[in-house]
Amino acid sequence: MCFMKIRMFVLLAGLAVGAGAEKPNIILINADDLGIGLLGCYGQQIIKTPHIDRLATEGMKFNRYYGGVLCAPSRWTLLTGMHDGRQGGWDFTSAGLLMKMDREKVPEAEYMLRLNEFVETKSTPIPEQEIFLAQVAQQAGYKTAQYGKLDSGFLTNHDRITRFGWDEYVGYYSHQRAHGFYPPYLWKNGEKMPLAGNSRIDCGKMSEKGDEPVGSGGETYSQNVFIEELLTFMRVNKDNPFFIYHSTQLPHGPVAIPEFHPDYAEQKGWSLAEKKYASMVRMLDDHVGLIMQELKTLGLDENTIVAFTSDNGHELYYGPKWSFPKKRPGGEAANLTDKKWRTSECGDIFDGAGGRAGLKRAAYQGGMQCPLIVRWPGHIQPGSETDLLSAHYDFMATLAEILAVKLPEGKDSISYLPTLLGQPQVEEHDYIIVNNGFNKMGRAALIGRDGWKLVEVDREADHFQLYNLNTDNEERHDLAATYPEKVSNLKAILLRELDSPRPDLERL
Repeated sequence: MCFMKIRMFVLLAGLAVGAGAEKPNIILINADDLGIGLLGCYGQQIIKTPHIDRLATEGMKFNRYYGGVLCAPSRWTLLTGMHDGRQGGWDFTSAGLLMKMDREKVPEAEYMLRLNEFVETKSTPIPEQEIFLAQVAQQAGYKTAQYGKLDSGFLTNHDRITRFGWDEYVGYYSHQRAHGFYPPYLWKNGEKMPLAGNSRIDCGKMSEKGDEPVGSGGETYSQNVFIEELLTFMRVNKDNPFFIYHSTQLPHGPVAIPEFHPDYAEQKGWSLAEKKYASMVRMLDDHVGLIMQELKTLGLDENTIVAFTSDNGHELYYGPKWSFPKKRPGGEAANLTDKKWRTSECGDIFDGAGGRAGLKRAAYQGGMQCPLIVRWPGHIQPGSETDLLSAHYDFMATLAEILAVKLPEGKDSISYLPTLLGQPQVEEHDYIIVNNGFNKMGRAALIGRDGWKLVEVDREADHFQLYNLNTDNEERHDLAATYPEKVSNLKAILLRELDSPRPDLERL
């Protein structure tokens, strides 16, 4: 059944929660540029991620899950329930305004006027009938909160954040400022939140080499602020159902950390940047542990759904980016016959993409295949896995079905709740779409339920690649010349979907 058709959810009749049962709290943790290969439960051998791995041990791990290839469109597809090939999926607003006004020392009253005017005139208008992810939870009576990167298009403001459905928030309005971990201030519910000991307008952004001493940039690390605010929200709202979206910066670079994790401080043979990056991943894992411990302390553990994912594929902030060495670090010959960059072959000691081709911004698996782990005690079989084809935009339908509210018509989203509950998944995607708006000629991809993947390399030159992910998830063998009819069929679908109208906005 194609995901394109307009459909409605029926009210949940005891499927997930049960008649009269207490509504579950929901926490969605979205890591930033975390490669799927960086988690122990997905094969990581060096960096330890015990708390995230525990989510998989006690919940379900998805093996065919996709995000985007870049942070903003990835967040857009998650929050709208639409694939990012749709019109608007790659609309950005320039992110540099806030730092420009900070450098100019613009007075506070003028600052807010300029920010609001810029966002209102430069951002894509939000149609009145648009319904976002957090609004689905609000319809069910949930208190909603977001912590971390607040933008869905590089720059935002209070009005847009509340329009997206967030009752409370703490974080960055600007994507550019989020490249540093020591901002002079964050934003909390429309007001500036000064951070002690941070004075740099660039928010303490480090160099791409990552060779600055640990603790450089300021005194108050943004991620510690986020986790404390998040835990406080849980405590205040423990008696009411809540939906928390933690869009953390970790482990996005340039690398910066207030202190090494003890496991990596004296690691021999590692560069300073590698030690800092491993410590950032470990901090992310530790913060997941703090959330899980707080759930137990508050007596909410058994009635809370915790989902963990990442916005897009892996990115290198600590190693030899885009190089093609003749030798791997161990001395053996690098296998680069297909000319695709792979973390497993080009000097990434952590192999963050797990051998997959490409990094963030690439239409190959390393740029878009993401982890998804969901834990819900008493409902999800511990230690289970699924090969269901799914994507970020499916979270909206899943949330709607869990909360027994109607999914807005025309969304691309399909609920994977039946799979979570170990029940037959009647409705599935025939294919999913992941776009790459960087290249005017396109570098989009279509992934089919049957395992075939079409990659658009150069539309004007009619250059498309075809892979069978069932046997070649590393995308080493382009089969386009062998199966021209398959290429033709998938190409027609992909080109139809790119820059296509949004049926969810046509319903009124």
